[in-house]
Amino acid sequence: MNAYAPIIVLGGIAAAFAIGSVFTASIVGPKRYNRAKSEAYECGIEPTPQPAGGGRFPIKYYLTAMLFIVFDIEIVFLYPWAVTFDRLGMFGLVEMLLFVLTVFVAYAYVWRRGGLEWD
Repeated sequence: MNAYAPIIVLGGIAAAFAIGSVFTASIVGPKRYNRAKSEAYECGIEPTPQPAGGGRFPIKYYLTAMLFIVFDIEIVFLYPWAVTFDRLGMFGLVEMLLFVLTVFVAYAYVWRRGGLEWD
């Protein structure tokens, strides 16, 4: 447990600083509210009114999100595998080939559904 004490102390200091900064800013910061400050900021573009239910998102939005998640998870698993490749041997190679195959199936699905078309 002594080896983890500095990490725990550093995490506590970071959390105290974050919470203290937010608390101090709410007390000390200016409180000048106006109509422009209450509106959503969209890169200088005037926000358009939305329907009561929030509107519908096109399927391409979800396909792009799924593609991002699939490849993000792939990288999370590929990096440790690459670091310990020598120690894993043939078992590690076969397991990673199966993993890459399942990722390729997800990629083919997104490609087939038109998730890579940007028109």
